[in-house]
Amino acid sequence: MFGNIEKKTGVKMDDIMKLAQSLQNADFQDEKTVRKVIRKVSALANKPVSKKKEDALVKAIVNGNVPKDMSSIEKMLGNKK
Repeated sequence: MFGNIEKKTGVKMDDIMKLAQSLQNADFQDEKTVRKVIRKVSALANKPVSKKKEDALVKAIVNGNVPKDMSSIEKMLGNKK
């Protein structure tokens, strides 16, 4: 399973686990914290996030309007399949 994640994302499982540990006590209602997390994930995945997308993600996360499934997340980000 973890091998599949690494293949699909190009991110090492060790890096994902370190990120997960760093998020355990994160305050997702704090805008600065949320922006740091978004930038960290973006850098880890080597996927740039525009300022507009970052702002939309921050607003959604801080306000608790977080999508519950992948298709909703993709729609929010403007990705088309």
